[in-house]
Amino acid sequence: MGNVFDILGLGGLAIYPLLFLGFITTVIALDKAIVYSRYAHLPSTLASLVETFAFDWKAFQSEIGGLQKGNFYLRFFSSIYDNRTRPAWWVESRAGDEAHLIEKEVNKGLWVLETVVTAAPLIGLLGTIIGMMNSFKIIGANGLVKPEQVTGGVAQALIATALGLLIALIALFTFNYFSRRNAEVMDGLERLGTRIIDHIKLDQEK
Repeated sequence: MGNVFDILGLGGLAIYPLLFLGFITTVIALDKAIVYSRYAHLPSTLASLVETFAFDWKAFQSEIGGLQKGNFYLRFFSSIYDNRTRPAWWVESRAGDEAHLIEKEVNKGLWVLETVVTAAPLIGLLGTIIGMMNSFKIIGANGLVKPEQVTGGVAQALIATALGLLIALIALFTFNYFSRRNAEVMDGLERLGTRIIDHIKLDQEK
């Protein structure tokens, strides 16, 4: 562990904002993982029930009643179930509003990851420039110098570049993963919501 801090210490001032970006990326990734583990679970029995033609509303209510409070599917399905006796256009409007709120929640923080993907390599590049400038400054001031005096600036340049790229890659993979999960959740809400509203229309026709 001491060797890691020693190596990072050679990276110069650019290391500090890079470590801050790495910390933010870690916090957002953990937060997203917790949110999805708690609130994005859809039981297969509930999904199968909704896909069934002319399913029973009591069975549907029982299934959504077993979901954890705050679950995205519970919120969305409840907005439909509570308004099922109203006109279909009204139900669609209420469901659309709830889906929009859920989409805002699942996308929260992703813009920060996008910013990290762009900013981390640029900060690493800035550290690279500063490190190389320090090396050239030593050479220009003293003429021929000891190699270790020059390698300090080169090390600063390489460490800042490597750390910036590493943090950007982690943020990129995290962003892509949770963007895909968000799309899966929203697609599921839209598909199953359409099935339930079709069921409501069928009941109203009867």
